[in-house]
This record gives sequence, C-alpha cells and structure tokens, in this order.
Amino acid sequence: MRQRRLGKQGSLQKNGSVKSVEEIIRELKQAGRASNDYREQSLQMHGLICAKCGREFEDRDRHLLTVHHKDGNHKNNPPDGSNWENLCAYCHEDEHSRGLLADYLKEKDRGSKGL
Repeated sequence: MRQRRLGKQGSLQKNGSVKSVEEIIRELKQAGRASNDYREQSLQMHGLICAKCGREFEDRDRHLLTVHHKDGNHKNNPPDGSNWENLCAYCHEDEHSRGLLADYLKEKDRGSKGL
C-alpha cells in the first residue's frame, strides 16, 4: 500500500502526481454530488409522490421522499430510473422492516422445526 504525504506547498502526492488541496476538495465535492444525483433524477422522473401510499408532496416537504432501490443495490442507478421508486420516509422504513421481519420469522421457523 502506497502512502500519501504532503508536498512542499500543502499539496498531496500520490504515485508521483501532485494535486493541490483545492483540487482534492473540488474532486471530493463532485464525487459526492454525483452519488446523490440519482435522487433528483428519480424525483423528476417519478414525481413528488410516494409509490406505495400515494401521498403527494410539495417542494417544501420533498425532503420526506426517499429513493428506494428495488433490487436493494444502492449502486445500481440506471439512467432510465427502472431500479428506483420514490417512497415517503415511513413507507421506505416499512419496506426495509418487512425484509427484516421475514428473515427473523424464517430463522425462528427453522429453529422450531429442529426441536
């Protein structure tokens, strides 16, 4: 594993390349924006409505809408939005809780059959 070290003028050196602190910060900000862009894309594509309960949202409360990845992989963000559905925070929590409950009940059922 290669180590990073500060150069003469506060720049970071890695594999012989030199980047200023400003360049590094700019790259990190751009990477953060790119990972969150799918939320805005989904809200624009699917509208400000929860796909599960049908509640409609306005701009002032759009923060309550989340993007649920249908296949469970948050890195799978196809540009056509086919893996996304907008869910309100309550329905999103319910969606993930159902999976946990199902896993728990399956495990409990296996344990009782072994007795």
